[in-house]
Amino acid sequence: MKEYKINEWIFIASILGGLSVALGAFGSHLLEGLLTTKDYDIFRTGVRYQMWHTLAILIVAVLQKNFKLERFNQIQWSFLVGIILFSGSLYILVLSQLRWFGAITPIGGVAFVLGWGLLALSARKIKLD
Repeated sequence: MKEYKINEWIFIASILGGLSVALGAFGSHLLEGLLTTKDYDIFRTGVRYQMWHTLAILIVAVLQKNFKLERFNQIQWSFLVGIILFSGSLYILVLSQLRWFGAITPIGGVAFVLGWGLLALSARKIKLD
């Protein structure tokens, strides 16, 4: 996968953050009455995980600037792939009613866990002196 620079990851996080807000508004204003309570909750879960991991991408970029994390791009890619697979599969599942997309969601969850694990490993090597 391509290695992005800090400013490129900040740009990606900005786009993902804006999409999170737009999708949240779309869900609240247009989908709430059209979906079952369960599907509405599933959609909201996708939006929440997207926003939290968008913030993680942004924070990791700031950490990289200050501490030069090992595995920086691997961490960022893990979070991005997690957003696409976890949140994306939930959006598609709810909006298309193609329930088999739910089988993709855990793969995105694994990508999130991998990103957090890689961040933990990198954090152990940060020198604050």
